[in-house]
Amino acid sequence: MKFYDATRISRLTAILTSLQGKKLVTASELAAKFSVSVRTIYRDLKTLELAGIPVYTEEGKGYSLMEGYKLPPVMFTEREANTLITIEHLIHKTRDTSLIKEYNTALDKIKAVLRVGTKEKVALLSKRIAISPAFATQNSSNSLTQIQTALTDFKVLKISYESGNQKKIIEREIEPFAFYYSLEESWLVIAFCRLRNDFRMFRLDRIHSLTMSDETFSPHQITLASYLEQKQKNYTPDK
Repeated sequence: MKFYDATRISRLTAILTSLQGKKLVTASELAAKFSVSVRTIYRDLKTLELAGIPVYTEEGKGYSLMEGYKLPPVMFTEREANTLITIEHLIHKTRDTSLIKEYNTALDKIKAVLRVGTKEKVALLSKRIAISPAFATQNSSNSLTQIQTALTDFKVLKISYESGNQKKIIEREIEPFAFYYSLEESWLVIAFCRLRNDFRMFRLDRIHSLTMSDETFSPHQITLASYLEQKQKNYTPDK
């Protein structure tokens, strides 16, 4: 196979993945992503259509795959698989059992589609990776994935939270905004606290229980970067 052909096949596959991953993507966005001309992207899209891929065109807005169309399982390269195996060891050190459980389930599905030779290599690599004990803390939690769902669905959470030095359990209603990982305190959720009428950081290991309500909230306009910039000099976890 010529280098040009291999490069184009790789790009066509990546374009398919991009179309599946977004509601709409423009030819200009694809051209910038793959460092080719817009005309080349038009030819690639035409090639996909001729191959029977249901590429949907929304005039003046962009392209997507027809709703309901699913791509076959994605094949991972050896280096991509090695990266996921490395991340597995880091995930296990984050000490949130819900995150570990979901990652392990996803990784099992990925391992199932690996080539036999690649499976053997990633199994070997997995045995040859160790993370310093200093990376881990004694804090543990089991609510990260549930809070992630609340964040992306814009759902209000009701939490029972252990305040700082007082060791007192308080009730809060929060609007999840973002997550922050600290080596000292593990996972924290940045959320708008309705009691304080301001953003606060809540340590997940101090959340004793939580309930996701049916109530939704409007997306916050502040960006994570701007929030962290404001807190950089005087950041402290919620007390």
